[in-house]
Amino acid sequence: MLIDSANIQFKEYSQGMDSLFPCRLDENISSDAPVRLVNQIVDKLDISPLLSTYKGGGCPAYYPRMLLKVLFFAYLNNVYSCRKIARLLQENILYMWLSGKSTPDFRTINDFRSKRLKSCIHSLFTQIVLMLVELGYISLEKQYIDGTKMESAANRYTFVWRKSVEKYKDRLENKIQCILSQIDEGILGDNTAPGESTLPIDSHALKEKIDAINLENRNKRELRQIKKLNEEYLPKLQEYEKHLEIMGERNSYSKTDPDATFMRMKEDHMRNGQLKPGYNLQISTENQFITNYAFYHNPGDTLTLISFLLYGRMRYCRFMKEVCADAGYGSEENYEFMERFGISAYVKYNYFHMEQTKKWKCDISKQDNLYYNEPEDYFVCPMGQYMKFAYTIKAVNDNGYESEISVYRAKNCQGCPLQNKCHKGRGNREIKVNHKLRRYKQLAREKLTSPKGLEHRSKRPVEVEAVFGQIKWNKEYKRFRHKGLEKIVMDFGILAIAFNIGKMICKQKKAKKGRDGKDYKTDKGRKLSFMRGIFISCWINHKKRKKLEGTLFGHP
Repeated sequence: MLIDSANIQFKEYSQGMDSLFPCRLDENISSDAPVRLVNQIVDKLDISPLLSTYKGGGCPAYYPRMLLKVLFFAYLNNVYSCRKIARLLQENILYMWLSGKSTPDFRTINDFRSKRLKSCIHSLFTQIVLMLVELGYISLEKQYIDGTKMESAANRYTFVWRKSVEKYKDRLENKIQCILSQIDEGILGDNTAPGESTLPIDSHALKEKIDAINLENRNKRELRQIKKLNEEYLPKLQEYEKHLEIMGERNSYSKTDPDATFMRMKEDHMRNGQLKPGYNLQISTENQFITNYAFYHNPGDTLTLISFLLYGRMRYCRFMKEVCADAGYGSEENYEFMERFGISAYVKYNYFHMEQTKKWKCDISKQDNLYYNEPEDYFVCPMGQYMKFAYTIKAVNDNGYESEISVYRAKNCQGCPLQNKCHKGRGNREIKVNHKLRRYKQLAREKLTSPKGLEHRSKRPVEVEAVFGQIKWNKEYKRFRHKGLEKIVMDFGILAIAFNIGKMICKQKKAKKGRDGKDYKTDKGRKLSFMRGIFISCWINHKKRKKLEGTLFGHP
Protein backbone atom coordinates (compact mmCIF):
# COMPACT_ATOMS: atom_id res chain seq x y z
CA MET A 1 0.00 0.00 0.00
CA LEU A 2 1.45 3.37 -1.02
CA ILE A 3 1.30 6.28 1.43
CA ASP A 4 1.06 9.81 0.18
CA SER A 5 3.79 11.54 2.21
CA ALA A 6 2.58 14.95 1.09
CA ASN A 7 -0.56 14.67 3.28
CA ILE A 8 1.30 13.68 6.48
CA GLN A 9 1.79 16.56 8.92
CA PHE A 10 3.79 16.74 12.16
CA LYS A 11 4.00 19.32 14.89
CA GLU A 12 6.98 21.60 14.94
CA TYR A 13 10.04 20.07 16.59
CA SER A 14 13.23 21.93 17.49
CA GLN A 15 15.80 21.10 20.15
CA GLY A 16 17.24 24.59 20.07
CA MET A 17 14.25 25.98 22.02
CA ASP A 18 15.16 29.51 21.03
CA SER A 19 12.86 32.11 22.59
CA LEU A 20 13.06 35.79 23.31
CA PHE A 21 11.94 35.38 26.95
CA PRO A 22 13.27 32.33 28.84
CA CYS A 23 10.65 30.05 30.41
CA ARG A 24 10.23 29.92 34.19
CA LEU A 25 10.39 26.53 35.88
CA ASP A 26 7.19 27.03 37.87
CA GLU A 27 5.20 27.57 34.66
CA ASN A 28 5.26 23.80 34.13
CA ILE A 29 4.25 22.99 37.73
CA SER A 30 0.54 22.84 38.53
CA SER A 31 -0.86 24.99 41.31
CA ASP A 32 -1.91 21.96 43.40
CA ALA A 33 1.32 20.00 42.97
CA PRO A 34 2.68 18.44 46.20
CA VAL A 35 5.97 20.25 45.73
CA ARG A 36 4.21 23.59 46.25
CA LEU A 37 2.78 22.45 49.59
CA VAL A 38 6.23 21.29 50.73
CA ASN A 39 7.61 24.69 49.74
CA GLN A 40 4.90 26.55 51.69
CA ILE A 41 5.28 24.42 54.82
CA VAL A 42 9.06 24.75 55.03
CA ASP A 43 8.84 28.52 54.47
CA LYS A 44 6.74 28.77 57.66
CA LEU A 45 9.14 26.78 59.85
CA ASP A 46 11.38 28.39 62.43
CA ILE A 47 14.86 27.11 61.56
CA SER A 48 16.81 29.14 64.11
CA PRO A 49 18.00 25.93 65.90
CA LEU A 50 19.29 24.73 62.54
CA LEU A 51 21.03 28.03 61.81
CA SER A 52 22.82 27.83 65.16
CA THR A 53 24.73 24.77 63.92
CA TYR A 54 26.63 26.91 61.39
CA LYS A 55 29.82 28.58 62.64
CA GLY A 56 30.20 31.08 59.80
CA GLY A 57 33.24 31.99 57.77
CA GLY A 58 34.84 30.11 54.94
CA CYS A 59 33.02 29.17 51.74
CA PRO A 60 29.31 30.17 51.73
CA ALA A 61 27.09 27.23 52.62
CA TYR A 62 23.92 26.20 50.86
CA TYR A 63 20.80 27.74 52.34
CA PRO A 64 19.47 25.26 54.96
CA ARG A 65 15.81 26.00 54.17
CA MET A 66 16.43 24.95 50.57
CA LEU A 67 18.07 21.70 51.68
CA LEU A 68 15.14 21.01 54.02
CA LYS A 69 12.69 21.41 51.14
CA VAL A 70 14.69 19.04 48.97
CA LEU A 71 14.99 16.40 51.70
CA PHE A 72 11.31 16.52 52.70
CA PHE A 73 10.18 16.29 49.08
CA ALA A 74 12.62 13.44 48.36
CA TYR A 75 11.39 11.43 51.36
CA LEU A 76 7.84 12.18 50.28
CA ASN A 77 8.62 10.41 46.99
CA ASN A 78 10.46 7.47 48.62
CA VAL A 79 13.90 8.74 47.61
CA TYR A 80 16.30 8.18 50.51
CA SER A 81 19.68 8.00 48.77
CA CYS A 82 21.76 11.19 48.71
CA ARG A 83 23.21 10.24 45.33
CA LYS A 84 19.74 9.90 43.83
CA ILE A 85 18.70 13.23 45.35
CA ALA A 86 21.78 14.92 43.87
CA ARG A 87 20.95 13.45 40.46
CA LEU A 88 17.33 14.59 40.67
CA LEU A 89 18.49 18.14 41.40
CA GLN A 90 20.06 18.16 37.94
CA GLU A 91 17.39 16.23 36.03
CA ASN A 92 13.96 16.75 37.62
CA ILE A 93 12.19 20.07 37.09
CA LEU A 94 10.40 19.83 40.46
CA TYR A 95 13.66 19.50 42.37
CA MET A 96 15.28 22.20 40.23
CA TRP A 97 12.47 24.64 41.06
CA LEU A 98 12.52 23.70 44.74
CA SER A 99 16.27 24.25 45.01
CA GLY A 100 16.36 27.36 42.84
CA LYS A 101 18.64 25.47 40.41
CA SER A 102 21.19 24.88 43.15
CA THR A 103 23.07 21.61 42.70
CA PRO A 104 24.70 20.47 45.95
CA ASP A 105 26.51 17.15 45.60
CA PHE A 106 25.64 14.03 47.54
CA ARG A 107 28.31 14.67 50.20
CA THR A 108 26.83 18.07 51.00
CA ILE A 109 23.34 16.59 51.28
CA ASN A 110 24.57 13.71 53.45
CA ASP A 111 26.56 16.00 55.77
CA PHE A 112 23.55 18.29 56.17
CA ARG A 113 21.28 15.36 56.97
CA SER A 114 23.68 13.49 59.27
CA LYS A 115 25.36 16.36 61.10
CA ARG A 116 23.08 19.40 61.02
CA LEU A 117 19.65 17.82 61.46
CA LYS A 118 20.54 15.52 64.37
CA SER A 119 20.14 18.25 66.95
CA CYS A 120 17.03 19.98 65.58
CA ILE A 121 14.90 17.33 63.86
CA HIS A 122 12.63 17.08 66.94
CA SER A 123 11.95 20.82 66.83
CA LEU A 124 11.03 20.69 63.14
CA PHE A 125 8.77 17.67 63.65
CA THR A 126 6.99 19.35 66.57
CA GLN A 127 6.39 22.48 64.49
CA ILE A 128 4.84 20.37 61.71
CA VAL A 129 2.49 18.66 64.19
CA LEU A 130 1.43 21.98 65.74
CA MET A 131 0.81 23.26 62.23
CA LEU A 132 -1.55 20.31 61.68
CA VAL A 133 -3.39 21.31 64.87
CA GLU A 134 -3.85 24.85 63.58
CA LEU A 135 -5.19 23.54 60.27
CA GLY A 136 -7.71 21.32 62.08
CA TYR A 137 -6.37 17.94 60.98
CA ILE A 138 -5.66 16.79 64.55
CA SER A 139 -6.47 17.96 68.08
CA LEU A 140 -3.67 16.42 70.21
CA GLU A 141 -6.36 15.35 72.67
CA LYS A 142 -6.05 11.62 71.95
CA GLN A 143 -3.37 9.28 70.72
CA TYR A 144 -3.27 5.72 69.45
CA ILE A 145 -0.01 4.06 70.49
CA ASP A 146 1.70 0.98 69.13
CA GLY A 147 5.19 -0.28 68.44
CA THR A 148 7.08 -2.30 65.87
CA LYS A 149 10.55 -3.79 65.72
CA MET A 150 12.58 -2.67 62.73
CA GLU A 151 15.88 -4.14 61.64
CA SER A 152 19.07 -2.11 61.80
CA ALA A 153 21.53 -1.62 58.95
CA ALA A 154 24.07 -3.63 60.95
CA ASN A 155 25.26 -7.03 59.83
CA ARG A 156 23.10 -9.83 61.17
CA TYR A 157 25.84 -12.04 62.63
CA THR A 158 27.81 -9.45 64.59
CA PHE A 159 26.25 -10.21 67.96
CA VAL A 160 27.81 -9.84 71.40
CA TRP A 161 25.89 -11.58 74.21
CA ARG A 162 26.02 -10.53 77.86
CA LYS A 163 25.98 -14.08 79.22
CA SER A 164 28.89 -15.11 77.02
CA VAL A 165 30.94 -12.07 77.98
CA GLU A 166 30.27 -12.56 81.69
CA LYS A 167 31.08 -16.27 81.48
CA TYR A 168 34.41 -15.78 79.70
CA LYS A 169 35.25 -12.83 81.93
CA ASP A 170 34.80 -15.00 85.03
CA ARG A 171 37.03 -17.68 83.51
CA LEU A 172 39.68 -15.10 82.72
CA GLU A 173 39.59 -13.72 86.26
CA ASN A 174 40.05 -17.24 87.62
CA LYS A 175 43.10 -17.69 85.40
CA ILE A 176 44.50 -14.37 86.59
CA GLN A 177 43.85 -15.40 90.19
CA CYS A 178 45.63 -18.67 89.58
CA ILE A 179 48.72 -16.94 88.14
CA LEU A 180 48.87 -14.40 90.95
CA SER A 181 48.52 -17.11 93.56
CA GLN A 182 51.41 -19.07 92.05
CA ILE A 183 53.77 -16.10 92.30
CA ASP A 184 55.28 -15.64 95.75
CA GLU A 185 54.67 -12.56 97.87
CA GLY A 186 57.96 -10.98 96.84
CA ILE A 187 56.58 -10.22 93.36
CA LEU A 188 54.24 -7.62 94.73
CA GLY A 189 56.86 -6.29 97.11
CA ASP A 190 55.81 -4.13 99.97
CA ASN A 191 52.87 -2.56 98.07
CA THR A 192 50.48 -5.34 99.04
CA ALA A 193 48.99 -5.07 102.49
CA PRO A 194 48.58 -8.23 104.59
CA GLY A 195 45.35 -10.05 103.75
CA GLU A 196 44.74 -8.06 100.56
CA SER A 197 43.06 -10.09 97.82
CA THR A 198 45.05 -10.64 94.64
CA LEU A 199 41.89 -10.99 92.52
CA PRO A 200 41.68 -7.93 90.22
CA ILE A 201 38.47 -5.98 90.39
CA ASP A 202 38.97 -4.50 86.95
CA SER A 203 41.66 -3.93 84.35
CA HIS A 204 42.93 -0.81 86.11
CA ALA A 205 43.55 -2.72 89.35
CA LEU A 206 45.27 -5.50 87.42
CA LYS A 207 47.47 -2.96 85.62
CA GLU A 208 48.54 -1.44 88.95
CA LYS A 209 49.41 -4.86 90.33
CA ILE A 210 51.43 -5.76 87.26
CA ASP A 211 53.34 -2.48 87.45
CA ALA A 212 54.07 -3.14 91.12
CA ILE A 213 55.71 -6.48 90.39
CA ASN A 214 59.44 -6.63 91.13
CA LEU A 215 61.00 -8.29 88.07
CA GLU A 216 64.46 -8.71 89.59
CA ASN A 217 65.62 -12.16 90.64
CA ARG A 218 62.67 -13.85 88.93
CA ASN A 219 63.05 -17.21 87.25
CA LYS A 220 62.01 -17.88 83.63
CA ARG A 221 58.70 -19.45 84.58
CA GLU A 222 57.62 -16.48 86.66
CA LEU A 223 58.74 -14.00 83.97
CA ARG A 224 56.78 -15.98 81.38
CA GLN A 225 53.65 -15.86 83.55
CA ILE A 226 54.04 -12.12 84.12
CA LYS A 227 54.44 -11.54 80.38
CA LYS A 228 51.32 -13.59 79.67
CA LEU A 229 49.47 -11.64 82.32
CA ASN A 230 50.45 -8.31 80.75
CA GLU A 231 50.25 -9.09 77.03
CA GLU A 232 47.38 -11.56 76.86
CA TYR A 233 45.11 -11.46 79.89
CA LEU A 234 45.07 -7.71 80.52
CA PRO A 235 43.98 -6.75 76.93
CA LYS A 236 41.34 -9.48 77.01
CA LEU A 237 39.99 -8.23 80.31
CA GLN A 238 39.84 -4.69 78.91
CA GLU A 239 37.93 -6.02 75.90
CA TYR A 240 35.32 -7.74 78.08
CA GLU A 241 34.89 -4.59 80.17
CA LYS A 242 34.39 -2.56 77.00
CA HIS A 243 31.69 -4.99 75.84
CA LEU A 244 29.82 -4.66 79.13
CA GLU A 245 30.18 -0.87 79.07
CA ILE A 246 28.70 -0.64 75.56
CA MET A 247 25.94 -3.06 76.48
CA GLY A 248 24.79 -1.12 79.53
CA GLU A 249 21.59 -2.71 80.83
CA ARG A 250 20.98 -4.62 77.60
CA ASN A 251 21.67 -8.30 77.01
CA SER A 252 23.21 -7.93 73.55
CA TYR A 253 24.48 -5.50 70.95
CA SER A 254 25.87 -5.50 67.42
CA LYS A 255 29.54 -4.89 66.68
CA THR A 256 28.77 -2.82 63.57
CA ASP A 257 25.94 -0.88 65.26
CA PRO A 258 26.54 -0.78 69.03
CA ASP A 259 23.19 0.95 69.65
CA ALA A 260 21.21 -1.92 68.08
CA THR A 261 19.90 -4.79 70.21
CA PHE A 262 19.15 -8.29 68.95
CA MET A 263 15.42 -8.99 68.84
CA ARG A 264 13.00 -11.41 67.24
CA MET A 265 11.39 -9.78 64.23
CA LYS A 266 8.00 -10.51 62.72
CA GLU A 267 9.63 -11.20 59.36
CA ASP A 268 10.98 -14.64 60.25
CA HIS A 269 11.20 -16.38 56.87
CA MET A 270 13.14 -19.39 58.20
CA ARG A 271 10.67 -19.81 61.11
CA ASN A 272 13.47 -20.50 63.56
CA GLY A 273 13.15 -17.44 65.79
CA GLN A 274 16.31 -15.88 64.44
CA LEU A 275 17.48 -12.80 66.32
CA LYS A 276 18.39 -9.72 64.30
CA PRO A 277 19.84 -6.35 65.35
CA GLY A 278 17.11 -3.75 65.54
CA TYR A 279 15.21 -1.11 67.47
CA ASN A 280 11.77 -0.99 69.06
CA LEU A 281 10.00 1.92 67.36
CA GLN A 282 7.05 3.43 69.26
CA ILE A 283 4.73 5.94 67.59
CA SER A 284 1.43 7.64 68.38
CA THR A 285 -1.06 8.73 65.74
CA GLU A 286 -4.26 10.71 65.36
CA ASN A 287 -6.25 10.63 62.13
CA GLN A 288 -3.27 8.66 60.73
CA PHE A 289 -0.89 11.57 61.36
CA ILE A 290 2.23 10.73 63.37
CA THR A 291 2.21 12.87 66.52
CA ASN A 292 5.12 11.35 68.46
CA TYR A 293 7.86 8.76 68.03
CA ALA A 294 10.65 7.26 70.11
CA PHE A 295 13.11 4.37 70.01
CA TYR A 296 13.82 1.77 72.70
CA HIS A 297 16.22 -1.11 73.20
CA ASN A 298 13.86 -3.51 74.97
CA PRO A 299 11.73 -5.61 72.59
CA GLY A 300 8.54 -5.48 74.70
CA ASP A 301 6.02 -2.64 74.74
CA THR A 302 5.00 -2.72 78.41
CA LEU A 303 8.04 -0.90 79.80
CA THR A 304 8.02 1.81 77.11
CA LEU A 305 4.64 3.48 77.72
CA ILE A 306 5.53 5.75 80.66
CA SER A 307 8.70 7.13 79.09
CA PHE A 308 6.86 7.56 75.79
CA LEU A 309 4.08 9.59 77.45
CA LEU A 310 6.65 11.69 79.31
CA TYR A 311 8.46 12.29 76.04
CA GLY A 312 5.20 13.49 74.49
CA ARG A 313 4.65 15.88 77.40
CA MET A 314 8.16 17.25 76.93
CA ARG A 315 7.40 17.79 73.24
CA TYR A 316 3.98 19.48 73.63
CA CYS A 317 4.18 20.65 77.28
CA ARG A 318 1.11 18.63 78.26
CA PHE A 319 -0.31 15.12 78.37
CA MET A 320 -2.93 14.07 75.85
CA LYS A 321 -6.28 13.36 77.49
CA GLU A 322 -7.00 9.95 75.96
CA VAL A 323 -4.66 7.04 75.25
CA CYS A 324 -5.67 3.95 73.29
CA ALA A 325 -3.32 0.96 73.05
CA ASP A 326 -3.39 -2.82 72.82
CA ALA A 327 -2.88 -5.41 75.55
CA GLY A 328 0.91 -5.15 75.34
CA TYR A 329 0.71 -1.93 77.38
CA GLY A 330 -1.73 -3.06 80.07
CA SER A 331 0.21 -3.29 83.35
CA GLU A 332 -0.29 -2.08 86.91
CA GLU A 333 2.53 0.46 86.60
CA ASN A 334 1.11 1.96 83.40
CA TYR A 335 -2.46 2.12 84.71
CA GLU A 336 -1.30 3.80 87.91
CA PHE A 337 0.76 6.38 85.99
CA MET A 338 -2.16 7.32 83.71
CA GLU A 339 -4.56 7.54 86.66
CA ARG A 340 -2.16 9.82 88.53
CA PHE A 341 -1.96 12.32 85.66
CA GLY A 342 -5.65 12.20 84.73
CA ILE A 343 -5.24 10.35 81.43
CA SER A 344 -8.25 8.35 80.22
CA ALA A 345 -6.73 4.93 79.57
CA TYR A 346 -8.47 2.92 76.84
CA VAL A 347 -5.75 0.31 77.16
CA LYS A 348 -6.45 -3.41 77.01
CA TYR A 349 -4.87 -5.97 79.32
CA ASN A 350 -3.94 -9.61 78.90
CA TYR A 351 -6.89 -11.95 78.33
CA PHE A 352 -9.31 -9.04 77.78
CA HIS A 353 -10.91 -10.71 74.77
CA MET A 354 -10.79 -14.19 76.30
CA GLU A 355 -12.75 -12.93 79.31
CA GLN A 356 -15.67 -12.18 77.02
CA THR A 357 -15.98 -15.81 75.87
CA LYS A 358 -18.41 -18.31 77.36
CA LYS A 359 -15.63 -20.84 77.94
CA TRP A 360 -13.72 -18.42 80.16
CA LYS A 361 -16.80 -17.39 82.15
CA CYS A 362 -17.68 -21.03 82.87
CA ASP A 363 -14.14 -22.04 83.87
CA ILE A 364 -14.08 -22.43 87.67
CA SER A 365 -10.27 -22.51 87.71
CA LYS A 366 -10.10 -18.80 86.85
CA GLN A 367 -9.80 -16.62 89.94
CA ASP A 368 -11.82 -13.88 88.24
CA ASN A 369 -14.86 -16.17 88.41
CA LEU A 370 -14.62 -16.57 92.18
CA TYR A 371 -16.76 -14.48 94.51
CA TYR A 372 -14.76 -12.00 96.59
CA ASN A 373 -15.99 -10.51 99.86
CA GLU A 374 -14.13 -7.23 100.07
CA PRO A 375 -15.11 -6.15 103.65
CA GLU A 376 -13.98 -9.44 105.20
CA ASP A 377 -11.24 -10.10 102.60
CA TYR A 378 -11.88 -13.67 101.48
CA PHE A 379 -12.74 -15.57 98.29
CA VAL A 380 -15.31 -18.33 97.94
CA CYS A 381 -14.36 -21.45 95.98
CA PRO A 382 -16.86 -23.22 93.65
CA MET A 383 -17.85 -25.59 96.48
CA GLY A 384 -18.57 -22.70 98.87
CA GLN A 385 -15.40 -23.00 100.97
CA TYR A 386 -13.83 -19.77 102.19
CA MET A 387 -10.33 -18.97 100.89
CA LYS A 388 -8.88 -16.61 103.47
CA PHE A 389 -5.84 -14.37 103.27
CA ALA A 390 -2.56 -16.20 104.01
CA TYR A 391 0.37 -13.86 103.34
CA THR A 392 1.70 -11.12 101.04
CA ILE A 393 4.59 -11.24 98.57
CA LYS A 394 6.38 -8.51 96.63
CA ALA A 395 7.12 -8.55 92.90
CA VAL A 396 9.51 -6.13 91.16
CA ASN A 397 9.58 -5.60 87.39
CA ASP A 398 12.52 -4.51 85.23
CA ASN A 399 11.70 -0.83 85.82
CA GLY A 400 11.99 -1.32 89.58
CA TYR A 401 8.23 -0.98 90.15
CA GLU A 402 7.07 -2.99 93.16
CA SER A 403 3.72 -4.78 93.19
CA GLU A 404 1.98 -6.24 96.22
CA ILE A 405 0.40 -9.65 95.70
CA SER A 406 -1.93 -11.23 98.25
CA VAL A 407 -2.09 -15.01 98.60
CA TYR A 408 -5.35 -16.75 99.57
CA ARG A 409 -5.57 -20.41 100.52
CA ALA A 410 -8.39 -22.88 101.01
CA LYS A 411 -8.51 -24.92 104.24
CA ASN A 412 -9.31 -28.39 102.93
CA CYS A 413 -9.61 -29.55 99.31
CA GLN A 414 -9.30 -33.30 99.96
CA GLY A 415 -12.19 -35.30 98.58
CA CYS A 416 -13.63 -32.33 96.69
CA PRO A 417 -15.49 -33.54 93.55
CA LEU A 418 -14.43 -30.39 91.65
CA GLN A 419 -10.75 -30.60 92.54
CA ASN A 420 -9.62 -31.71 89.06
CA LYS A 421 -11.50 -28.85 87.44
CA CYS A 422 -10.73 -26.29 90.11
CA HIS A 423 -6.92 -26.53 90.26
CA LYS A 424 -4.10 -28.85 89.24
CA GLY A 425 -2.14 -28.92 92.49
CA ARG A 426 -2.20 -31.83 94.92
CA GLY A 427 -2.71 -29.80 98.08
CA ASN A 428 -5.19 -27.11 98.96
CA ARG A 429 -5.93 -24.50 96.34
CA GLU A 430 -3.94 -21.30 96.54
CA ILE A 431 -4.48 -18.16 94.45
CA LYS A 432 -2.37 -15.02 94.05
CA VAL A 433 -4.29 -11.78 93.66
CA ASN A 434 -3.03 -8.29 92.85
CA HIS A 435 -5.89 -6.17 94.19
CA LYS A 436 -4.61 -2.92 92.70
CA LEU A 437 -4.28 -4.46 89.24
CA ARG A 438 -7.67 -6.10 89.70
CA ARG A 439 -9.22 -2.67 90.30
CA TYR A 440 -7.43 -1.17 87.29
CA LYS A 441 -8.65 -4.02 85.10
CA GLN A 442 -12.22 -3.39 86.19
CA LEU A 443 -11.91 0.31 85.30
CA ALA A 444 -10.32 -0.55 81.95
CA ARG A 445 -13.07 -3.08 81.24
CA GLU A 446 -15.77 -0.48 81.89
CA LYS A 447 -14.08 2.06 79.62
CA LEU A 448 -13.34 -0.38 76.81
CA THR A 449 -16.91 -1.69 76.71
CA SER A 450 -18.48 1.79 76.80
CA PRO A 451 -19.64 3.42 73.51
CA LYS A 452 -16.56 5.64 73.44
CA GLY A 453 -14.33 2.68 74.20
CA LEU A 454 -15.86 0.68 71.37
CA GLU A 455 -15.21 3.62 69.06
CA HIS A 456 -11.54 3.78 70.10
CA ARG A 457 -11.15 0.03 69.74
CA SER A 458 -12.55 0.12 66.22
CA LYS A 459 -10.29 3.02 65.24
CA ARG A 460 -7.03 1.69 66.65
CA PRO A 461 -6.39 -0.94 63.93
CA VAL A 462 -6.98 1.63 61.17
CA GLU A 463 -4.94 4.28 62.95
CA VAL A 464 -1.50 3.28 64.15
CA GLU A 465 -1.33 -0.18 62.55
CA ALA A 466 -2.33 1.28 59.19
CA VAL A 467 0.45 3.86 59.55
CA PHE A 468 3.00 1.10 60.13
CA GLY A 469 1.74 -0.69 57.03
CA GLN A 470 2.01 2.44 54.92
CA ILE A 471 5.52 3.17 56.22
CA LYS A 472 6.81 -0.34 55.55
CA TRP A 473 5.11 -1.02 52.22
CA ASN A 474 4.06 2.25 50.59
CA LYS A 475 7.11 4.17 51.78
CA GLU A 476 9.39 1.12 51.35
CA TYR A 477 10.91 1.73 54.78
CA LYS A 478 11.25 -1.76 56.23
CA ARG A 479 14.82 -1.45 57.45
CA PHE A 480 16.88 1.45 58.73
CA ARG A 481 19.53 2.80 56.39
CA HIS A 482 21.84 4.30 59.01
CA LYS A 483 23.86 3.01 61.95
CA GLY A 484 23.70 4.57 65.39
CA LEU A 485 20.70 5.75 67.37
CA GLU A 486 21.22 9.47 66.66
CA LYS A 487 21.22 9.00 62.89
CA ILE A 488 18.26 6.63 63.02
CA VAL A 489 16.22 9.14 65.05
CA MET A 490 17.15 11.85 62.55
CA ASP A 491 16.27 9.72 59.52
CA PHE A 492 12.92 8.59 60.88
CA GLY A 493 12.13 12.16 61.92
CA ILE A 494 12.49 13.27 58.28
CA LEU A 495 10.35 10.32 57.21
CA ALA A 496 7.66 11.18 59.79
CA ILE A 497 7.55 14.79 58.56
CA ALA A 498 7.30 13.66 54.94
CA PHE A 499 4.62 11.12 55.90
CA ASN A 500 2.50 13.80 57.60
CA ILE A 501 2.87 16.10 54.58
CA GLY A 502 1.84 13.26 52.28
CA LYS A 503 -1.17 12.48 54.46
CA MET A 504 -2.13 16.16 54.36
CA ILE A 505 -1.94 16.12 50.55
CA CYS A 506 -4.16 13.01 50.37
CA LYS A 507 -6.79 14.53 52.64
CA GLN A 508 -6.84 17.74 50.62
CA LYS A 509 -7.37 15.79 47.40
CA LYS A 510 -10.14 13.69 48.92
CA ALA A 511 -11.84 16.80 50.28
CA LYS A 512 -11.91 18.29 46.79
CA LYS A 513 -13.29 15.13 45.20
CA GLY A 514 -15.96 14.48 47.82
CA ARG A 515 -19.18 16.44 47.85
CA ASP A 516 -19.24 17.00 51.60
CA GLY A 517 -15.61 16.26 52.35
CA LYS A 518 -16.41 12.81 53.77
CA ASP A 519 -17.91 10.69 50.98
CA TYR A 520 -14.89 10.04 48.79
CA LYS A 521 -15.97 6.90 46.95
CA THR A 522 -18.37 6.85 44.02
CA ASP A 523 -21.22 4.38 43.73
CA LYS A 524 -19.24 2.45 41.13
CA GLY A 525 -16.24 2.26 43.46
CA ARG A 526 -18.44 0.98 46.29
CA LYS A 527 -19.88 -1.74 44.07
CA LEU A 528 -16.42 -2.81 42.92
CA SER A 529 -15.15 -2.95 46.51
CA PHE A 530 -18.22 -4.95 47.57
CA MET A 531 -17.83 -7.45 44.72
CA ARG A 532 -14.10 -7.76 45.40
CA GLY A 533 -14.82 -8.55 49.06
CA ILE A 534 -17.35 -11.24 48.09
CA PHE A 535 -14.86 -12.81 45.67
CA ILE A 536 -12.07 -12.92 48.27
CA SER A 537 -14.41 -14.40 50.88
CA CYS A 538 -15.60 -17.12 48.48
CA TRP A 539 -12.03 -17.94 47.47
CA ILE A 540 -10.92 -18.31 51.11
CA ASN A 541 -13.90 -20.56 51.92
CA HIS A 542 -13.12 -22.67 48.84
CA LYS A 543 -9.51 -23.14 49.98
CA LYS A 544 -10.62 -24.09 53.50
CA ARG A 545 -13.12 -26.62 52.12
CA LYS A 546 -10.48 -28.19 49.87
CA LYS A 547 -8.06 -28.44 52.78
CA LEU A 548 -10.72 -30.04 55.00
CA GLU A 549 -11.63 -32.58 52.29
CA GLY A 550 -7.95 -33.46 51.90
CA THR A 551 -7.65 -34.04 55.64
CA LEU A 552 -10.78 -36.20 55.84
CA PHE A 553 -10.23 -38.34 52.74
CA GLY A 554 -6.43 -38.48 52.74
CA HIS A 555 -5.89 -36.37 49.64
CA PRO A 556 -2.81 -34.12 49.52
